[in-house]
Amino acid sequence: MGFNNLIQKMKIAWPKVLTILWFLLPAVFAMVKYSLGTKAYNNYLIYKHVFLNIIRQANLYDFYPDRYLYQNHYGPSFSIFIAPFALLPDSIGILLWCLANALFLFYAIKKLPLEPKAIHMVMSISLLEMCGSIQSQQFNPMLCSWIILAFVHVMKGRTGMAAFFISGGFLVKLYGIVALLFAPFTGKYRSMMVWMVTAMVILACIPMLYGDASFVLHAYVDWYHRLLGKNQENIMTNFTDGMQDISAMGMVRRIIGISSLSNMLFLFPAGILTLLPLLKRNYFNDNRFRLFYLAQVLIGLVIFSTSAESPTYVIAVTGFAIWYAAFGEDRPQWMKWMLVLLFLLTILSSTDLFPSYIRNTLIKPYALKALPCVLAWGVITVQLLFYRRGNVEALQTTS
Repeated sequence: MGFNNLIQKMKIAWPKVLTILWFLLPAVFAMVKYSLGTKAYNNYLIYKHVFLNIIRQANLYDFYPDRYLYQNHYGPSFSIFIAPFALLPDSIGILLWCLANALFLFYAIKKLPLEPKAIHMVMSISLLEMCGSIQSQQFNPMLCSWIILAFVHVMKGRTGMAAFFISGGFLVKLYGIVALLFAPFTGKYRSMMVWMVTAMVILACIPMLYGDASFVLHAYVDWYHRLLGKNQENIMTNFTDGMQDISAMGMVRRIIGISSLSNMLFLFPAGILTLLPLLKRNYFNDNRFRLFYLAQVLIGLVIFSTSAESPTYVIAVTGFAIWYAAFGEDRPQWMKWMLVLLFLLTILSSTDLFPSYIRNTLIKPYALKALPCVLAWGVITVQLLFYRRGNVEALQTTS
């Protein structure tokens, strides 16, 4: 009886503990990274200089080895969002940047149309992957939150708010444009189009308030060329360090040993399968159907991107968590095994908790971090295509 009471108390206390961990761990990681020196928080320095380089009229995409390693791949509009942090000392800026990413994702998940217990489940599944992304000072948790918030606002018919989240995500990292797929759920196409144009123009032009207009316009052209080069670089690193192109395409290319395998063999059918659920208009008011579609989009934009790297997977894992939580208590046993696989291959394989030998000889060389999310995306797609109101008939078998 005492043990059962302890378990019950732990269940009651977990939401509060989860909230504390959600913000405490990113804060600790930020301070640890700062204490290790500039190489440890290189990503933050790259982000910071997007804003500073616009002010200096220095090319945003050149190498600056005296300031940071690697090149910037974010759009000029990213300077809007990093500016408040870039103006602060690094010790404070990096801490607040990491906490802001955690806060945005926390807020977005809380806004999902799910019961509190399901919300806590989404956060519990996403926690470690969110921390992993924030440990690299990545923007991905915030981008994930913008896509979720765009979904939430579309569901409420707030096309203006949704358009700004979509446009912001697109002008920073392109990925955010996938949230336009939610537009059919509201049916306000004209309103969405007007607001999208408005938001794109406003967010694209704001950097001109603190930078030369012609320089900023040219920076968008430079960004386009940098992204083209980055795509090819991502593919070629398949057979070197294995840190990029952790995608469905990258996984298949590494397993079969053909680096020239075209992305379109994956992207074209994936695009068709992502659009097909939008033909099921009778289910647009079904909350679970809409959440399943959100999950499909979040997972799909990662596993079908050659830019996918380990910190990007906070987006896919959050998508998986939303699907798992939205299914409800009647989820079959095989879904629980898929969650175990997700924790092993996707979440834990990138941490020191996972055997380094297996990670370095199996997980990284074959991009197996992507495997559970690829499987989940396939299952969700089938469930959406064969969706029935009130239950999910597709693959509804228990082991």
